[in-house]
Amino acid sequence: MITFEGLDENFKFIILEVRNQISATRKFVESPSRSLFRKITSRDDYIDNLKTIIENKCYSRINTDPNIEGSRLNKIRAIQVMCVNLERIADYCVNIVNQMAYLDDKNFIKRFECPEAFDIIEDSAAQIEDGFKKEDMAVALAICKSEYRLDALYKENFNRIMAEMGSGKNIPNLVTALFIFRYLERVGDSLLNVGEAIIFSILGERIKIEQFDSLQQTLTKSGFDGSFSDIDFQGIWGSRSGCRIGRVESKEKDNSPPMAQGSIYKEGNLDKIRKEKENLEHWDKMFPDMVPEVFGFHEDNEDNKGAMLVEFLPGCTLDTMILTSDDRDLENSLFILEQTLRNIWTETRKPGPIATNYMEQLNSRLPGVFQVHPEFNRKTRKLGDEEVQSTEELIAECVAAETAIPAPFTVFIHGDFNCNNVVYSHENERIRFIDLYRSRDFDYIQDVSVFLVSGFRMPVFEKGIRDKINNTIARFYSFAGEFANEMDDKTWKARLALALARSFYTSTRFELNYGFAKEMVNRSIFIMEMINRYSGKWEDFVFPEDILYY
Repeated sequence: MITFEGLDENFKFIILEVRNQISATRKFVESPSRSLFRKITSRDDYIDNLKTIIENKCYSRINTDPNIEGSRLNKIRAIQVMCVNLERIADYCVNIVNQMAYLDDKNFIKRFECPEAFDIIEDSAAQIEDGFKKEDMAVALAICKSEYRLDALYKENFNRIMAEMGSGKNIPNLVTALFIFRYLERVGDSLLNVGEAIIFSILGERIKIEQFDSLQQTLTKSGFDGSFSDIDFQGIWGSRSGCRIGRVESKEKDNSPPMAQGSIYKEGNLDKIRKEKENLEHWDKMFPDMVPEVFGFHEDNEDNKGAMLVEFLPGCTLDTMILTSDDRDLENSLFILEQTLRNIWTETRKPGPIATNYMEQLNSRLPGVFQVHPEFNRKTRKLGDEEVQSTEELIAECVAAETAIPAPFTVFIHGDFNCNNVVYSHENERIRFIDLYRSRDFDYIQDVSVFLVSGFRMPVFEKGIRDKINNTIARFYSFAGEFANEMDDKTWKARLALALARSFYTSTRFELNYGFAKEMVNRSIFIMEMINRYSGKWEDFVFPEDILYY
């Protein structure tokens, strides 16, 4: 346990007091009395004070000891979360005894399954101290799963109470019974938080119980037959896809199967995870070893969740290469990237023509842009004798222009070709791809535009690094032009303009630096206005390359 100004003793006391409060509330529901009511309500203030004392000690320790080791810090954070939820449980107990006053017949509540609910709550509360002290994952999971059992009891009794209300009898008593069960169900929510806090203190990562179950299922399906205590899980933050992503490694790497020696766990919307799995398998059939191997996959149709365990690719993402590598290594990685893409695009090329949808993509992402930057939603206005088009009108004209510029062929694209989705291994000098949910047969210009803007929007403005970014952008733009000429693609610059307008504008929803976001949206507007003013042949469209550089 933690020893810091009596923190462990305070934590034991709050657990003991809450357990006593639960037991007293159970007795009160079975046989109400004034003395028991006063005991329960008076002890609530003491529990509140204990919670405040524990919180103050937790924050004091964190703030005064910058060198505190990670495992102790995790335990202190877990104690703080648990004491907050224990205090809530005590509050729910007071709410339950207060509700009992509204029953005309105090025995009315005995018609329902309160004893079973209290059995679950008391059993879970009794395991908290040992589960935390002994870092017992099985106990933590059992505490978490008490929430499911209490939810099921609430649903069962809710349905029964609603059915009885249909008779028109005992309505006040039935409503009161429903409130009591609602508070018992909310106790389950707090127990879930307590169990997840214990898991956090063990793993050092916040992971919800359904994600934990999904990870266990996925590991099992991958062929890993060890216990979860044999696994290190490290969350990877910053994902914009809505997926939970984590690094999974075996603590005993030498004796572990390959999937546990270094894997990425990804959990999220079932359709997205299933689609990414299918794309990974499709990529692997066409270009073996180009993408991560899928070790395991698990579906939860009830919650519409999917999870998979995939190979962790050694090396550096290209954005890291740009920021940290010397010019020689970066040059080598870009050369291999170009050769890799030329091979992929040539091998998967299918004659067109095919309509593009860059402006449709922009329209679909505008709500996200305007939520972060509402001022980017330009309205129609006058500037002297000239009318300035609204954002809506500007995009609508570009939609019409886009219909006249189909792509002459398709290739199998990455679909989300940001610099950080390209991995370069210096050891074996090869390029591999990650995050392939959006892969499909489409215009290669989509990947070109996303790659170019992913470089531009890197929030680094120091001249030396910015020069490296601009050089990378210039080199990739030149490569795209070479490929277009090889394929006799005469409208690639016009399509690139549309795709860049889309990428510049939609990137602002991830950028809170207003000045930098404004730079990107202005470039998008400039390109769209240029397209709408153009009256010549699209084969002769001149793209303003300078707009790519900051």
